[in-house]
Amino acid sequence: QVQLVESGGGLVQAGGSLRLSCTASRNIFSFNAMGWYRQAPGKQRELVSSITASGTTNYADSVKGRFTISRDSASARNTLYLQMNSLKPEDTAVYYCHAFTRSYDYWGQGTQVTVSS
Repeated sequence: QVQLVESGGGLVQAGGSLRLSCTASRNIFSFNAMGWYRQAPGKQRELVSSITASGTTNYADSVKGRFTISRDSASARNTLYLQMNSLKPEDTAVYYCHAFTRSYDYWGQGTQVTVSS
């Protein structure tokens, strides 16, 4: 069973930065793709950013130019990151790490990001 564990969330003022980490229990390059989703209170879960096994990235329009997804390419190769800059109050949500293979979807437990105005 694959486990995904997020960390790095917290409370930050508008304009600040946070870096989220998602540590997987196996080599993340074995997944077809990984991504970050978020869910704000009363709203549906939405895709924030994704990265394929080959390194192709995708961003929601609302975070383009502010967020950067990346992978740990060192020996461990088991961590996905989301660098979030110029944070806005509307970025407040629970952020979830996601990974999938041809057969399975995996989700982390989520980490809270709160941006104060």
